[in-house]
Parts: sequence; C-alpha cells; structure tokens
Amino acid sequence: MTDQIILASGSDIRAQLLRNAGVNFDVIPARIDEDMIKTSLKAEGASSRDLADALAEFKARKISEKHRDALVLGCDQVADLGGEVMSKPRDADDAIAQLTTMSGMTHRLFSAAVLYKNGEPLWRHVGMVRLKMRELSTQYIADYVDRNWDSIRHSVGGYKLEEEGVRLFAKVDGDYFNVLGLPLTELLSYLITRGELDI
Repeated sequence: MTDQIILASGSDIRAQLLRNAGVNFDVIPARIDEDMIKTSLKAEGASSRDLADALAEFKARKISEKHRDALVLGCDQVADLGGEVMSKPRDADDAIAQLTTMSGMTHRLFSAAVLYKNGEPLWRHVGMVRLKMRELSTQYIADYVDRNWDSIRHSVGGYKLEEEGVRLFAKVDGDYFNVLGLPLTELLSYLITRGELDI
C-alpha cells in the first residue's frame, strides 16, 4: 500500500511537473513566515543552499505535523548572485532592479525538496543550476517586466525560463527541472526506490 503524498506548496508549476510524471498527490500549501526565517538564517550566516533547504523543510514539517501518515513534500527555491539572495520581486520596479543587477552576470538557483513523514525528515535534495544572463538593455528589461508582470510576480529573480524569460539567458548549466523549482528526477528515484511509484 502506498502512502498519500501531499505537496506543501501552492506552486502551479511544481504541481504540473508531478502530474506530468504520473504522481498522485494532494495540495496543502504550508503557510510560513518566509521573510522572518530568511532574516534569521541569514543573520546566522546560512548559505543560499542551506536557506533553500531550510525553507523546504519548514514547509514539509508544518504540514506533516497535521498529516502524520502522509508523505509531505516541501519545496523552495533561492537565487544567489555573488552570495546575495535574490527574492521574489515586491513590485514591478523591484523586478526591473533585480534584472538590471543580474544583467550580464551568472547567478545560481538552488531548488530544494524535503520529504517528511510522521513529523520527521525522510529524504532531501538540493539541486543547483548556473544561469548566465545576457547583457540586457534598460528598455528591454522595462518592456519585459511590463509584458510579463502577472506571470513573473511570484518568481524568484523576476523571470520564468519556461516563458519569454528564456530570451534573457545566454547559457543555462544544470537540470531544467531545478530551474522550474523541483529536483524532479531525484525525487522520482526516491519514490520508486521506496515503492511509492511503479517502474
């Protein structure tokens, strides 16, 4: 008998990736104070990788405490530019500022996933991708944000690679699923090994 799987995230793209892979799951988004957690962890000197992992764990733990028999998947993604954490843009001006800062630079995306059961962690993985952004004109950045704001407003770094955002990049080095915010192949391997999925 397989366990119920709960995705502790409201991310449409993560849910779509799991559905496309044939995984049956329920969605119960975890409500946590991400800003407070980030501020606290950064004050302790946590790396961007550790920050992504910790946020994913907080989400998985919170839902697992109420649904102890289920496998709960917590996820988070952090963008890092030279050691500085890039967040979801507060508004369109912030998105323009972030993209201007990243223009011509290489940044890293850390995509973390943590599985909990009975309030305890079972499995975790943090994938990393390096993205080299093209030199972008001020006008293009402004137009890009204006055209895409409704879509990118909830995206770390202010872009979506699966949409027009792909034009922003000269090179992407790493697993595409990690860019989308879920280390999918590693997660599926664990679920198959555990007997949750047939292969």
